[in-house]
Amino acid sequence: MNQIINFLLKIIILIYALFHFITFFWEAGPLMELLSLSGIFILILSFLYNTLRNFKLPFTLLIISSLILFSSHTHFYVGFSSGMLQMRSVIGLLIVIPLISAVLREEPYIEDIMALFHRFIHTSKRFYFVVVSFTQLIAYFLLFGAIPMMHQFVNIILKNETSLAWENYKGTALLRGFSLSTLWVISIPSFIFVVETLGAPLLITIVQGMSLALLGTILAVVFAHFQEKRFGIQITPVLQKRVAEAVSNASPPETRFKKLIEFILLFITLFGTVFVIHGIFHASLMIVIPIVIVVWLSCFYLIKGRVRKLPIVFSRYFRHDLSSQSYQLSVMLSVGVLIYSLHQTNFSMYVVNGLTITQETFPFINVLSLLPFIIIILGLMGLGPLTVMVLVAGMLESMSFPYPTELIVLSITSGSVISTLISPLIMPVIVLSAANKLSILTNGFTFNWKFALTFYLMIQLYIQFALHFNLFT
Repeated sequence: MNQIINFLLKIIILIYALFHFITFFWEAGPLMELLSLSGIFILILSFLYNTLRNFKLPFTLLIISSLILFSSHTHFYVGFSSGMLQMRSVIGLLIVIPLISAVLREEPYIEDIMALFHRFIHTSKRFYFVVVSFTQLIAYFLLFGAIPMMHQFVNIILKNETSLAWENYKGTALLRGFSLSTLWVISIPSFIFVVETLGAPLLITIVQGMSLALLGTILAVVFAHFQEKRFGIQITPVLQKRVAEAVSNASPPETRFKKLIEFILLFITLFGTVFVIHGIFHASLMIVIPIVIVVWLSCFYLIKGRVRKLPIVFSRYFRHDLSSQSYQLSVMLSVGVLIYSLHQTNFSMYVVNGLTITQETFPFINVLSLLPFIIIILGLMGLGPLTVMVLVAGMLESMSFPYPTELIVLSITSGSVISTLISPLIMPVIVLSAANKLSILTNGFTFNWKFALTFYLMIQLYIQFALHFNLFT
């Protein structure tokens, strides 16, 4: 029975994605109705597939939404059917983005690139800097799947170093690297949704995020250096020995250079194509990115002369990856219903009034210093960064703040960075703990709370400086 539900669920998810892309270009009433119905069926089948025990968050969100719809005298069917459309762009993105990972499975890009630059990464600080930076680049292709992949790579070099000090060194590099990616990586759904929803200029927001992610990377290296001193270990001598051993088993130098060029071209073609199409046609990023990904993936296999593998890639995705997306898709659909229901009330006005009163009571505090805490608190309650960012951005969309949208996006995404670092209940920390066998509390809060606090102060210093000198007016 579960196999039948699983198969039907995958079919319905594909139908939802198909109607989403069709109705984006041709918004016919009956098709929109079918899109809403397919979303409702995703919720029903996901509930049956995951069972109530594993469906607590979507179920709770739907209960809260139902109570709000009832209190606002909104018809339940109207609320639920409209809610199915609220997050359609995010869901379309979530369905397509996992396909990117197929490209990185084809070639050993990470190993060959690291081997090529082995002389640059032979000290503890340099290696840490490279791991944090490269995790952000891999997150561009794999989202939080970058964590187990980079952990696997790091363990190729440091597989025998398993003490708490070494796990701190390795684990914090991976988690901090992924968390910083949420400041600028265009394929991270939470980032692109906030940019699109709040109407922030894409190029400025990405450059700002990249610059602060670089500062965050440097800050992470400083913290790692002091942690090394505190633990009293010598990482560099061990690292040099392990890197030399790994390089001796790597591809020839000419192959490494070729893989570097290929990886750069992959990054530029995916990243650049999205920018060019968005810039020329001013099309929605939420629709441009999935389309570009499918074309880019097909071109990769065509240029590589492996077109026959494309059906295998799509078949593997359908059989193994699509149903695993059902929980997150259900969360997004439930959030959509919640956002729609909140828009039927005066909730936005109450939030704005509350923030205004807080500012009047404490003049040295502004909204941009408070927004990260909303993300952090909800993250500590178990809501993942994407869920929280979508929920908060959906609420802020109907509010008016006298601040540049670039800084509002930064304030929200900085909260996502911190939430990813310290919350023991969200996926990146859970994935890391599954990889290194340390507790989620140790990998998250214990290892990162000081860094998270310092990072918050750094971002706020930049935001307040930008506001004071009107950098974005």
